[in-house]
Amino acid sequence: MTEAAIQDLIHLFPSCLPIAEIDPLFANPVPICRELSTPAGPIDNFMVTPTGLPVLAECKLWRNPEGRREVVGQILDYAKELALWTSSDLQREASRRVGREGNVLLDLVRAAGNDVDEISFNDALTVNLRRGRFLLLIVGDGIRVGVETIAEYLQGHSGLHFTLGLVEMPIYQLADGARIVVPRVLAKTQTIVRSVIALPDGLALSEDEEEESSGSIESPERRAGRERRNAIRQSFWQDFLSGLHLDDPDQMRPPPALGGHIVFKFGAPGGSSWLTVYRDVRTNRVGLDLSSNRNSVGERASKALAPQAEELAAELGPGVTIDFEGDRPIIAQDFTVRDLENPEDRTRALNWLHERTNAFINALRPRIRSALRDLLEE
Repeated sequence: MTEAAIQDLIHLFPSCLPIAEIDPLFANPVPICRELSTPAGPIDNFMVTPTGLPVLAECKLWRNPEGRREVVGQILDYAKELALWTSSDLQREASRRVGREGNVLLDLVRAAGNDVDEISFNDALTVNLRRGRFLLLIVGDGIRVGVETIAEYLQGHSGLHFTLGLVEMPIYQLADGARIVVPRVLAKTQTIVRSVIALPDGLALSEDEEEESSGSIESPERRAGRERRNAIRQSFWQDFLSGLHLDDPDQMRPPPALGGHIVFKFGAPGGSSWLTVYRDVRTNRVGLDLSSNRNSVGERASKALAPQAEELAAELGPGVTIDFEGDRPIIAQDFTVRDLENPEDRTRALNWLHERTNAFINALRPRIRSALRDLLEE
């Protein structure tokens, strides 16, 4: 079985997808095309409901952990691009792909036996695109291993009103050449309807972020300065992520940030445990620490590492602060250079962060996940 074969199956027989189990609002979609072109890349399967709700499917053979992580980023990128489109944009690209003129989406929806008003359909489609109200489906031949790590990645993304479902679609070949498809839903998200920014304890908005969020009218000079600072911050995290090697193939990576820190989620419910990696240009310091939401299961998992303090100290090496005596556990380390804007010092800081981030994830992620399993089984 190939990814192309799974795409063909979905396009020809969309009813094989257990969509009603994931979100009944998206039930009975009409297949529009395969490989719909977007600036983020081609969408494997694009469908739309008679009520104007888009359905995107990304098909994957799960032969390696990298594939599990990358496919989530792919389908989220597609959703972000579609959220910038109008119904006319979508009609244009679908027409190009199908090779038909006119409102191909409406035509195909009607051809499937749906009595749909053109104006209502186009208006609903435009609203749903603008709101990012999509069903995102990741369909694979076997997704049992690492499903929870896909959920971790979603904890770092928000802003669209999407529902995401993971569908395993094993296909069995019979002796006479016929095939049996036995789809099942492995996981689904609740619709994400708002963005919440939670800063770890001890961190505050920095690098002029307070000033930028004050709501005052910006002068052109101030706006240009803000954009320059944003570009510098994002460039730092882009360079950090592009050069980062992780031994743990299932650890989800965050996107480049415009602020002073990024986070690596450890899979706790509600995203309540993570590794914070930060950069502070005012003190020319970079660092990282184990973080969690107060009074959460993630914080309880962090506290559960106390008996392993000596083992963690030996594994993480000199310079690491490990303290379980206070109100909240501390596992942290930082590194100071002379000038973070100096190319040589910047490279030293990035190299240090690369090595330490990999070491902290190797030491903390399996222990946190083990503690979470014990806590959730209580």
